[in-house]
Amino acid sequence: MDEKELRAAERRLQAAQLASDVPALDELLDDRLIFTGPDGALYGKQDDLRVHRAGTQVIDALHEEELTVLVAGRTGITWFLGGLRGSIDGTPFEARMRYTRTWVHDDEHGWRIIAAHASVV
Repeated sequence: MDEKELRAAERRLQAAQLASDVPALDELLDDRLIFTGPDGALYGKQDDLRVHRAGTQVIDALHEEELTVLVAGRTGITWFLGGLRGSIDGTPFEARMRYTRTWVHDDEHGWRIIAAHASVV
């Protein structure tokens, strides 16, 4: 468990988001996930999987400007800054975003996100 492995997990997450790869997202998101969206609402893992499965949230482009990674034992944190472009319920969006993600590691699943927060910057 090191920063290189966590950085790789973050990049797998980005690829899964771009592809709406629900099986990959299912592996990367802990069942206990709580995500605070830019609107301040709380969402769970099934909420995230649902919008990708249904195609109601589509990410067409993701540009990473900065990625900071910290590992402390079996806990990791990633801070992503970058641009996103896509659509939600068919309405196009483009935004510069900051994501803070808390990851937990176990031998069975590897790195998985247990908490996340997104802000428009």
